[in-house]
Amino acid sequence: MAQRLPERERSRIAALHEYRLLDSPAGDELDAVVRVAAAVAGVPYATLNLIDDKRQCQLTSVGFEGGDSDRADSMCAVHFEAGRFTHVRDASVDPVYRDNPWVNGTRFSTRFYASAPLVTPEGHALGSLCVFDVVPRDLTGEQIARLEDLARIVLALFERRRQARVNTELATLAEERQRWTDTLLDTIDVAVVAVGPDGRLTLFNRAAREWHGVDADPDVEPAEVAHRYRLFETDGHTPLPEERVPLLRVLREGAVRNAEMIIKPDGADPVHVSVSGRALTGADGVALGAVVAMNDVTGARAQQRAIEEARRELAAANTELRRSNADLANFAGAVSHDLVAPLAAVGAYLELIGDEVEGRPRKWVEAATRAVNRMRELIRSLLDYAQAGSAPVRLGAADLADLFEQVRGDLAPAAEAAGAVVEAPGPLPVATGDPVLIRQLLQNLVGNSIKYRDPRRPCRVTVTAERAGHGWTVRVADNGLGIPPEQRERVFDMFTRLGNNTAGGHGIGLSTCWRIVERHGGVIRVDETPGGGTTVSFTLPGTPPDPSEQG
Repeated sequence: MAQRLPERERSRIAALHEYRLLDSPAGDELDAVVRVAAAVAGVPYATLNLIDDKRQCQLTSVGFEGGDSDRADSMCAVHFEAGRFTHVRDASVDPVYRDNPWVNGTRFSTRFYASAPLVTPEGHALGSLCVFDVVPRDLTGEQIARLEDLARIVLALFERRRQARVNTELATLAEERQRWTDTLLDTIDVAVVAVGPDGRLTLFNRAAREWHGVDADPDVEPAEVAHRYRLFETDGHTPLPEERVPLLRVLREGAVRNAEMIIKPDGADPVHVSVSGRALTGADGVALGAVVAMNDVTGARAQQRAIEEARRELAAANTELRRSNADLANFAGAVSHDLVAPLAAVGAYLELIGDEVEGRPRKWVEAATRAVNRMRELIRSLLDYAQAGSAPVRLGAADLADLFEQVRGDLAPAAEAAGAVVEAPGPLPVATGDPVLIRQLLQNLVGNSIKYRDPRRPCRVTVTAERAGHGWTVRVADNGLGIPPEQRERVFDMFTRLGNNTAGGHGIGLSTCWRIVERHGGVIRVDETPGGGTTVSFTLPGTPPDPSEQG
């Protein structure tokens, strides 16, 4: 198992590797420094040693061919970490060095030895600048001082080389990031524009170029930006004044959110944009300029205008509908007075005439009386339809059980005459609605079931209700003649009759039912009763509103 290095040694090795000098060419400058070191010491041999955790690397040498050796064999490795200049006159008699391979002849026969440590400002010893000779020597104080100066020059050259490498790497990284940024900005469908603190353009991405129809021009004065880049108010006609240009506003105000304008490039469709941006400042607070992002909202604004136009048309249609309903209500009042009263008089006179004649004249009177009665029924149906659509809906608690009993009482004579059973086999709830209109609804549906009964079997009509979400679904089911599937949708249209001659009708009753349900916010539909017949289902709101909350 490898022995773990002490923390200080790990930091030293990391600092050495940071310079990336091991196994790299020394270069002319370092070669020159080593030559000068040999000359200063007056010796034929000099070397620049770097020491890692296992070896000594002689980066460059003078007087011999340098190379790598084990750290244990290194003379420089003995004291270099102490950070002091080492000077030995005769290593062969020094107990620290005499057995070293560089002294005892195994690798070299060094006698004189001196080394200046290479110590970084952080205190990490990387190696040494070493001079030596095969004969004993001494160094003067001046020589030692100059060798220490050369060691500092070596470290400066190391640092300059490291900084040059870092700068190259940073430049490469910056270039890569700039390419990535440019690619990103040219890929997105958002226009990005930036200016310097003087208001002149510095950035114009692809979307901005396409929307404006021109490239960025850094020479355009801020006062000319709106004119140069064809900026207009949202009406599409008024040129945008300088003080309202979003990018220039950001420079003055610090930020802009959701400002809108229109870009009208020559020969291209206008672009309606929403603009947001912020001022740019450096870490020291110095203003660097401003940047804005523009989103194309042309389609959204066109849709918004279409919606507003539709709302205006709907409001006009509602106004017309209210007028039409008022006219219909007035017409209903006129009908009840101007038609019903004369028909009553005609009916009375026909009855008197019928008492005075016999034979064919009496048959004619009876036919006329039937026609008058049909006219009365038609007028009554039209009045019901008009009232169902024009009368105000007064929402409240509509007790369906009570309303059903009222309807059953009203239709009792018709039910007895037809031999019909009209019942509610289960409890009926209290719903929210207009009791008058809901009673009219139930009466029309139950009356239809009796009227369109199947003569081949006893007539049975049932009314049930069940919870549906927050409301109720009410069903009026009979075992009558039924309605063919292909005709079930159109039975709610005015004056629709299915050609069934077993009972009379004007095709208005179900239209009235539809209007009542629709005004309650519900839906109505026709289905077949299992075993034959018709089931009409309609929905009503559930819990009655609190009277104190109604205006």
